Amino acid sequence: MVEKLLAENIRAFDYAVLGLLIVISITLIYAVIYIHDIPYEIAKKRNHPHQDAIHTAGWVSLFLLHTIWPFLWIWATLYKPERGWGISNDVKQFASNELIAINEMKEEIVDLKSKVETLEAELNSVKKGEV
Repeated sequence: MVEKLLAENIRAFDYAVLGLLIVISITLIYAVIYIHDIPYEIAKKRNHPHQDAIHTAGWVSLFLLHTIWPFLWIWATLYKPERGWGISNDVKQFASNELIAINEMKEEIVDLKSKVETLEAELNSVKKGEV
C-alpha cells in the first residue's frame, strides 16, 4: 500500500517537473528572441532608415551565437531622428562660422602683406636717399 502511494507521488512529481521544465524552456526561448529584437525596436522607435536590415541581422545573430548583436545595438542607436547620423544644424552653423572667420583672416593677411610691401618700399627709398 505504501509502495503504491509512493509510486503514484513519484509519478506526479515527475509530471510536475516535466511541466516546469517545458515552461522554463519556452520562457528562455521567448526571452532570447525578445532580447535579440531590442536593436530592431530601437531602430523602429527612431525611424531608422535601415530598420529592416537590423531586424534581419538580429535573426541571423541568433544563429551566429550572438556575435553580431552588440554591433546591431550600436548601429540602431547611432541614428537619431532629430539629427540623423550626427550632423546637426548647430555643427553646420559652426562650420559656416569657421569659414567666415577664415575668409576674414585671409583678407587681413592680404592687407598686412600690402602694408609690409609699402613699408619695405618706404624703407628702400629712405636707404637710397641716405646713400
